[in-house]
Amino acid sequence: MVTASAMRWQAVRSATGAAAMRGFTLAELMIVVAVFAVLVGAGLPSYNQFVRNQRVKNASFDVFSSLVLARSEAITRNTAVTLAPVTAGTWTSGWTVTADAGATVLRTQEAIPGITITVTGPASFVYAGTGRLSSASGSFELVATGDSTATRCITVDLSGRPVTKVAAC
Repeated sequence: MVTASAMRWQAVRSATGAAAMRGFTLAELMIVVAVFAVLVGAGLPSYNQFVRNQRVKNASFDVFSSLVLARSEAITRNTAVTLAPVTAGTWTSGWTVTADAGATVLRTQEAIPGITITVTGPASFVYAGTGRLSSASGSFELVATGDSTATRCITVDLSGRPVTKVAAC
């Protein structure tokens, strides 16, 4: 059997409990916002570095896959396949992979924003029907614009095989 004092206590407790559960105080809300701001401020610089590294990584994959495609198509077609910049001497503005002395375009790569590409070696890479380079070997150095720590290097030896590494050339 429930006594009258117990019923009164339950009524008081449920009334105060309901009032306490209505929302957050301004002080609690400000503490949450301050903690969130500190966490975002601490994480943003490393996120920006992550984005720059990913851009360089993706651009190096584009260069690497174009080199592999050019070599593979040269062997398959038993003819010369050329990898050349769209604008003479400027690889940053994009490049094309062509066969049959430029008559057949196999791949066109658009410019990659935020990436600087420096090529050491020939102005264009020409693969013979054997898959070997017709010209001298060379290298591609890809660097994120404004951050020299995000760097990749792709070297191409005379056999025509590209090799990539996470470092400056």
